[in-house]
Amino acid sequence: MTESEASEAEATPAPRGPLAGVRVVELAGIGPGPFAAMLLADLGADVVRIDRPGGAGLRIDPDYDITNRNKRSVLLDLKTPDGVAAALDLAERADILIEGNRPGVAERLGIGPDACLARNPRLVYGRMTGWGQDGPLADTAGHDIGYIAITGALSMIGTKADQPPAVPANLLGDYAGGSLYLVIGVLAALQHARTTGTGQVVDAAIVDGTAHLTAMIHGMMAAGGWQDRRGANLLDGGAPFYGTYETADGGYMAVGALERKFYAEFIELLGIADQVPARDDFAHWGELRAAVAARFRTRTRAEWTDVFEGSDACVAPVLSLREAPGHPHLAARGTFVAHAGITQPAPAPRFSATPGAVHRPPARPGADAAEVAADWGVTGLSPHEPAKESEQ
Repeated sequence: MTESEASEAEATPAPRGPLAGVRVVELAGIGPGPFAAMLLADLGADVVRIDRPGGAGLRIDPDYDITNRNKRSVLLDLKTPDGVAAALDLAERADILIEGNRPGVAERLGIGPDACLARNPRLVYGRMTGWGQDGPLADTAGHDIGYIAITGALSMIGTKADQPPAVPANLLGDYAGGSLYLVIGVLAALQHARTTGTGQVVDAAIVDGTAHLTAMIHGMMAAGGWQDRRGANLLDGGAPFYGTYETADGGYMAVGALERKFYAEFIELLGIADQVPARDDFAHWGELRAAVAARFRTRTRAEWTDVFEGSDACVAPVLSLREAPGHPHLAARGTFVAHAGITQPAPAPRFSATPGAVHRPPARPGADAAEVAADWGVTGLSPHEPAKESEQ
């Protein structure tokens, strides 16, 4: 952390989000676990991340790991008795613990649910895995793409059944089916613990969460309103008025004109209202799609953005990650913020009385040991801040 960033962190008020006062211990990992802990921290929870010597997973400069913002870090070797003892001391004082190891690893280290709940019966012990704590695949390695593959979710993504499914980065499995379900689970269990005095284990599996996300589609399929193949349905690019189209400069526009009145405005502004078949003439959807595509290729993305600006045609430019923060609507809402020199998504959702905020830069492994020891009343946390990657 630079001197200016340290000053910024010290000058930033303590979090007052809706989870202020909630203490969370996070066992360091990668992907959905850290993101879930970041969300809790964004909402005001005091999140202490237990990093381990040598780091965990992706080797990126800690100063840029946004998923560790709003947290504090201590460095513990969980393969030593002293490290385990300190971790259990933290768990004893926590409301929630999050871990993302393979089934059985935390138990072998001595910090599994039984050991932690014995020290703190009110603890919510959140477990984040891809396959879950049991089942034939529970002990095998995996990644987002495999989890969403077996749930059927990946099979839906793409515009043509005769081409491979499109890969949605790791947003659908890791974060939507994983992190968000873990957060829902631990907060629900926290409510139960505060009502009854009894904690519990939350088994958040990415395969379970991703399958749950497809609930509406399964209902539509059962009712005969969804074909079990890509590019043949209303919401998967099968309809010519719900998809993306290339513009003259190689950009893309996204069209979502599902309702009739929005569709009417769409083709009117596009300038093809008198040149295309009716939208319900399924036999001529290919002709309609070709006409829409040809028309979009006559102007640039910026020009089409101006045409549809402020309309109800449900058309938007497809922006890159770097372009998104500059969109007028997102800029007006403050959807992205700049903190510690990094432009990043702001906390979400929003609260009228207890807003969340980015109040600390990404935690450097072990840098907050003294502060956490004082605040949580825990011994055995030695101050330690490892060198940056370039210095190691």
